[in-house]
Amino acid sequence: MTTELELRDVILEHARNEFLARGFSKVTVDEIASHLGISKKTLYKSYPSKEELLRASLHSMMRSAGWELERIVSSDRPLVEKLATAMMTMGTYLSKVRKESIIDLQRSAPTIWKELDKFRKDHIVSRLVAMVAQAKSENVLRPEVHEEVVVEMLMYSIQGIVNPEVLISHSFSAEQATRSIVTVIFQGALTDAARKELLSLDRKQDSP
Repeated sequence: MTTELELRDVILEHARNEFLARGFSKVTVDEIASHLGISKKTLYKSYPSKEELLRASLHSMMRSAGWELERIVSSDRPLVEKLATAMMTMGTYLSKVRKESIIDLQRSAPTIWKELDKFRKDHIVSRLVAMVAQAKSENVLRPEVHEEVVVEMLMYSIQGIVNPEVLISHSFSAEQATRSIVTVIFQGALTDAARKELLSLDRKQDSP
């Protein structure tokens, strides 16, 4: 038997996937309830409005990304490995968000968009920028690399390539595209010594 808490999580996950894939304005509560096999009344017991469902579903994703990033940052792994892992992890989250869905969100739910954008800047971007700055100070990244530019390049590249319109006309998957983007941007910014260190770490992880 599904508990109320489990049902809320199921509703959140399905709604989030629909909002990110199709856009907030194009998804109806009727569609979400019908797909999950529940009534609108049941859905509204957990989330009183479509806007509250949007807010809860996207905030939960952003919090999850923030917690994951904090876990990586606080680990005792080498800095070059932490930075590579953080970029790949955030890239995976970004690949779930279509540019068109962001535009729709800005237009249809501007208050919620502002909340999410503030969280993104305060808890995601700022942390990544701080990691890049630390990497520069420890000679992991080349000194001419601009912290914010590297982070924004990562975000915009993923959002521009990892979307259905691009993927449908190419043979690469979303994961392959994300990994390639992170590799090109990140390794291009590494110092020679840090690149060798990362390669050595990768070999150790791949060895039995």
